[in-house]
Amino acid sequence: MKFLWRWLWRASLAFLAIILLYQGWIFAHIWWWVDHNPSSSAFMETRLAEMQDKNPDAELRHKWVPYKQISMNLKRALIASEDAKFVDHEGFDWDGIQKAYEKNLKKGRIVAGGSTISQQLAKNLFLSSRKAFWRKGEEALITLMLEQMMSKRRIFEIYMNVIEWGNGVFGAEAASRYYYKTGAVNLSAEQAAKLAAMVPNPRYYDKYRNAKGLARKTSIILTRMPASEVP
Repeated sequence: MKFLWRWLWRASLAFLAIILLYQGWIFAHIWWWVDHNPSSSAFMETRLAEMQDKNPDAELRHKWVPYKQISMNLKRALIASEDAKFVDHEGFDWDGIQKAYEKNLKKGRIVAGGSTISQQLAKNLFLSSRKAFWRKGEEALITLMLEQMMSKRRIFEIYMNVIEWGNGVFGAEAASRYYYKTGAVNLSAEQAAKLAAMVPNPRYYDKYRNAKGLARKTSIILTRMPASEVP
């Protein structure tokens, strides 16, 4: 029995050490990305692997552009669509989470998420798409690190450059050129609103670009954009 307890104690210490090392690895990456641009993300690498399973020559469409080279229209559209309280909260929109929970409870299925831009960035940068019991907790911890170490503007800049916008399309610049044959800096209000409306289900809307739901969401975002507070 004494041997068993000793083994359990050592195993627990080893497990704790692995967790701390992993958190330190994440912390180091976030610290580096405060003033260096990430070249990829966990989600981008996952999608590339999936694409290359079907076509070994597949490549992602992605090009980093600075904050100033992204249209104010797109910035306002994303805030209006994804996280209206982005500049005010500290990573979590508790009212939004409560509303999403009530909406999902009423529908009997998950129809709303309530995740903030910071939470979405945490997930995109570091976490796989696989479901796991620890995933939400890790997402929350990474979100706290992002909010403490980066400005809202930097979080938003990275977010706009790494989120998925279609089948293998990542970031505002690649999306603008893929859908509209122009740079992200030149997006009109309507183009930006449509891109923002695509974010929750980009691969579906890439395939069905004239979906009625997409047009309805685009219209709603357009009406909300003037009130968006951008970092």
